[in-house]
Amino acid sequence: MIDRKLTGAKPAITLPKGTVDTQCHMYLSGYPSLPGGPPNPADPLPTPDMYLRMAEWLGIERVVITQGNAQQGDNSNLIACVKQLGEMARGVAAIYASTTDAEMQAMTDAGIVGARIMDLPGGAVGLDALEAVDAKAAAYGWTLAVQFDGSDILDHEARLAALQSRWILDHHGKFFRGAAPDGPEIACVKRLIDGGKCWYKLAGCYESSLTGAPDFSDIAAITRAVVGHTSDRVIWGTNWPHNLAKTTAEYPDDGALLDVVLGWVPEQDRTKVLVTNAEDLFGFPSVN
Repeated sequence: MIDRKLTGAKPAITLPKGTVDTQCHMYLSGYPSLPGGPPNPADPLPTPDMYLRMAEWLGIERVVITQGNAQQGDNSNLIACVKQLGEMARGVAAIYASTTDAEMQAMTDAGIVGARIMDLPGGAVGLDALEAVDAKAAAYGWTLAVQFDGSDILDHEARLAALQSRWILDHHGKFFRGAAPDGPEIACVKRLIDGGKCWYKLAGCYESSLTGAPDFSDIAAITRAVVGHTSDRVIWGTNWPHNLAKTTAEYPDDGALLDVVLGWVPEQDRTKVLVTNAEDLFGFPSVN
């Protein structure tokens, strides 16, 4: 049992109209975890209704729900969550080389706009399927969300640069062995962004920070370097419900985390990072 904080004092940073949370997971009862992935999150199950309470607290108006590892390649829970939230929501699914055109069209019709590569333990679809998933995503105008150990990004640069789809380097790049803002890994990120199809997502900084809370100074430094290079290719997400947290004591305060992470983004760039970049990438209507 985890006490997931869903309300509190308003963050010091006020989110602009139309803010999009581009990274979260949600769950409904009746969708068990599947072999190969982790179990469903601890009770209480983090449902769309719970998410809406948290979103109201922070000032989030729209959301992209990512397929959780627990359900592996069965996107039924994801589609049900997107349906429950309606027009404010889009989804990023797990697909395979074997996913049929009929399945792709049905998911597109249900509000799915992206595919997930998760090349870490528990992930349903890894980098070995990158090109096959990319081809299917490109055919339907989907975005790719790509997550792996970013410390190895130089080994993958050529493959990433050749992707047909617009794609996201997930979770601050997840440089598990660390990365310097002026180092080769971040230089690679900048080259990929300059290639025209790569976006950089601010989400889950605690998952790869070596310096840790509350400041996450190592992630802050590389984030500032990327945002300074171009804020046109940066998006943000809460990473709710913080599935790595197994106890209430480990569970982050979403308001405090928002203030820390968005404090790395200059105020004049926040509307792009929080609204317009995500509108473009995930097909939300413009609020301006």
